[in-house]
Formats: sequence, structure tokens, C-alpha cells
Amino acid sequence: MLIRQTLFISALLCIATAGAAQPVSGDGDALVDAFVNDVVTFSADFEQSLIDPDGRMLEKTSGTLEIQRPGRFRWVYEEPYEHWLVADGTNIWSYDVDLEQVTVKPQAEALANTPALLLGGSGEAMDQFERAGSFTENGLTWVKLVPVDTDSGFRRVELGFEDGRLSRMVFFDNLEQTTVVVLQNVVVNEPIDAARFRFDVPDDVDVVGKPVTANLTGD
Repeated sequence: MLIRQTLFISALLCIATAGAAQPVSGDGDALVDAFVNDVVTFSADFEQSLIDPDGRMLEKTSGTLEIQRPGRFRWVYEEPYEHWLVADGTNIWSYDVDLEQVTVKPQAEALANTPALLLGGSGEAMDQFERAGSFTENGLTWVKLVPVDTDSGFRRVELGFEDGRLSRMVFFDNLEQTTVVVLQNVVVNEPIDAARFRFDVPDDVDVVGKPVTANLTGD
């Protein structure tokens, strides 16, 4: 499933639990607002793990993340397999390198009511979530977000900020599994080549789905 592929990003570090966590007031909300509204470009390396309800690690992957707002991001899994997710602002392309197969879907449809909206930074992104409080733990400020749509597939999203920058993402899904993302080498608001967010279908690759054409207006 494309959206679950998009969000299976984790590593078992700093999962938000009660313990020594201390509640904070408006700091967390301000950090989320700044990430959604003020960050134009964002790049980082990531480590990802998928954790089952009993705390066992089911999968661990790593790769790179690049964001260019509005509406574009490139999420590339490099280890242990290579898989690209490229959102070009109109379509989202899921490229399995080993299978030599690309799945394409309209971006608005594919990302609707999912935490992936936060990556694209659309103006309506935060309308899809209710804020459920924030707290500090292990030097991070955590913000809890609950999806408005109960059929989104996720019960809760938690974003962790260190020194004002997003450094952790945790997704709690409806299957009682937890996905945690650890971001490293974060760079914010530095130029990224726009070509990084275009996807050219390689030769001899099967394409599933049909891309939609951007509705362009103006000159």
C-alpha cells in the first residue's frame, strides 16, 4: 500500500512514553507551526524501524529525505533495499528498483488524511489533525497530533524537535504497530535542485497507474 510505504520510517529511539516526560505549553505548537509554515526546503538522512505491539523490531531501513515546498518531497530507501517515493506536486511515484516497477497515483488522492501531508507543508495540512498536547523528554520537545479522519490508518503522530529542528517522527497505526523515524544531518532552507523532485520513468520498467496532468493557469 503506497501510503504505508511512505510512512514506514523508523528506528527504536526516543519513543514517547510517560515516565520522566514533562508537559510543556505553547512551545510545541510553535515548533510544529514553524515546521509547516516556515520550512521551505529540508534534507536529512534517516534511520527507520517498524515495531510490533510486543516491542519487537520487524524491519529496519535507512536512506535520505528531501523536501521542497509546496508539495514536493523525495524519500529514498537505500538499505537493505532500494525504493524511491517521489512527490512532484501533482503525482506521487513509488519506484521499487529491484522489482523494476513504478506505481503512480495522483498526489492529492494518495496523501489525503495522512501524516505525509506534513512533509509537503500544504496550507491545509494542519486542518487534518487535532493537537493533543506536548511534552519534553530526553532533551526533545514532543508534539502529539491525532488525525481528524478516524479511517486514516493512524491513531496518533508524534513529532520530536531538538534545538528547534525536527529530528524524530513516530507513527502509531491502527494495527498497534509503531513506526519511528530518526533524522540526522538535518539541513533547513538551503537550495535543493528542483530536478530532484521530478521522476523520469527508467527504460524497461513496468508502470502501474496513470499520472495526472497538473492544472496550470496563468500566462
